Amino acid sequence: MNKTNAMRQLDAAKIKYTPCEYEVDENDLSGTHIADCIGLPYDKVFKTIVTRSDRSGIVVFCIPCHKEIDLKKAAAVTGNKRLEPVAVKELLGLTGYIRGGCSPVGMKKKFPTYFDASAENLDELTVSAGVKGIQLLLKREDIIRFTGARLADVTA
Repeated sequence: MNKTNAMRQLDAAKIKYTPCEYEVDENDLSGTHIADCIGLPYDKVFKTIVTRSDRSGIVVFCIPCHKEIDLKKAAAVTGNKRLEPVAVKELLGLTGYIRGGCSPVGMKKKFPTYFDASAENLDELTVSAGVKGIQLLLKREDIIRFTGARLADVTA
């Protein structure tokens, strides 16, 4: 397995992680499919959603794969009136990542990042390694600290 940018950044920060490889199904890029493939409960597999706000620009959210973001809650938490997910065609240019392989670690720029409050109950969780086919299992406190994320109730 080749190291991804996310892995290299975590290595440089001396943060331990376990890569979890899975077979990519282009017809099903859902987080629940990934969780099933790697054998973890849905609440431990987090998906990354990149949004554009009306006041503060790009904001990143990481939520459990089986949940949906509540854009009104998320906007309120970030001090915005409105948020909308960025278009898939914009994702690579903004983050350096593609749909199905977007990680909160190693984006082109450091954006404000929020993890759903449910993460507080977990010792460890996974996020994308920055490519389709690999998730990174790591301690919750490590990913929160590394990304500078805040915990907030942002799911429906």
